[in-house]
Amino acid sequence: MAEHPADAQRATIPSVEQEELRGISRTVAEIEWLLLILVLVYLVFGWPQPDTEPALSMAMLFYAAFVMSFRYANFYKHESRSKIATETLAMIVFITWALWITGGLASPLLNAYLLVVITSALTLGKVVTLSEVALIGLCCLFLDWQVGGKDMGRLAYWGGFLAQLTPIVLVAYITTMFSADIRYGLHRARLLSETDELTGIYNMRGFAVIATRLFAQAQRYGRPASLLMVDSDNLKQVNDTHGHEAGNRLLRHVVKSMQAQLRFTDVAARYGGDEFVVMLPDTPMRGALEVAERMRRAIEEAPFATDHDRVPCTVSIGVASFPEHGRSLDTLMSRADRALYQAKSGGRNRIEQAAAAAPAG
Repeated sequence: MAEHPADAQRATIPSVEQEELRGISRTVAEIEWLLLILVLVYLVFGWPQPDTEPALSMAMLFYAAFVMSFRYANFYKHESRSKIATETLAMIVFITWALWITGGLASPLLNAYLLVVITSALTLGKVVTLSEVALIGLCCLFLDWQVGGKDMGRLAYWGGFLAQLTPIVLVAYITTMFSADIRYGLHRARLLSETDELTGIYNMRGFAVIATRLFAQAQRYGRPASLLMVDSDNLKQVNDTHGHEAGNRLLRHVVKSMQAQLRFTDVAARYGGDEFVVMLPDTPMRGALEVAERMRRAIEEAPFATDHDRVPCTVSIGVASFPEHGRSLDTLMSRADRALYQAKSGGRNRIEQAAAAAPAG
């Protein structure tokens, strides 16, 4: 049974996010242990009341047991933001417990809430961070009611309470803003490093990452996959006659016509110069030839317009498929490239498929 295209797309993209989440998860683990160390330092050097030491030690023991079991017992097979959110909620519970024992809002451990806010702001986004700040505010109200016994009906009380909560809100706001800027910058850097500047499709670096995953999936589940090598037949003529800027516009024209024939799970990249490569997951040779023919015909039927006239535009395409033409991605690309050479040698504006007898890749 062929995999649904959406499943194929989910199989490629989440692995990139998983790498990011694994790094975030390691940072969260360090923050959790830092929180425990902070409370331990207070217990040893902060001169807490003797009757509070057993309760504080018990709170630390329970929280340490949670961290150990939750993080190292593999409750979650994959890292996720919901897992990190659960850990930040546990941090709020532990800090509130510790504050309750050590004097409520007068406790020197009050600023430990900032660890939660920073963790949430850097990893979970504005909405979750705002929700957790609201939860911290409710916890602070509870602590003040339980420990302080103050008159909450007075305006002066609420002014003082908001003054205590303001640093937490400001840290949440500033950290989420910085986090959003950092994420945008990283996204732009990744996009530029993996995208061909001229055509807007993947360069070979970006293609290699995604195509390798798709091909590994095809190997693992015994699914077909095909590769197209596409070459513009007219680039040199356009460059010589109309200049390199017209040649650049021709390449963009070819790419636009190619993409119109592809599914959202197909992956196109600029191989170099006027040559392109397309990965077609879950596509046997027959389907790949149909895609190639639609692509060839669409480009042929849409002449390229220069400043002065319309220039005929065609492509030559070589096709190779897994598993019949190779059992590695490099072999498949080599066989498709050889088929492309045959298409150009045979008169151009045509499609050639790799020879049926292929060595083991």
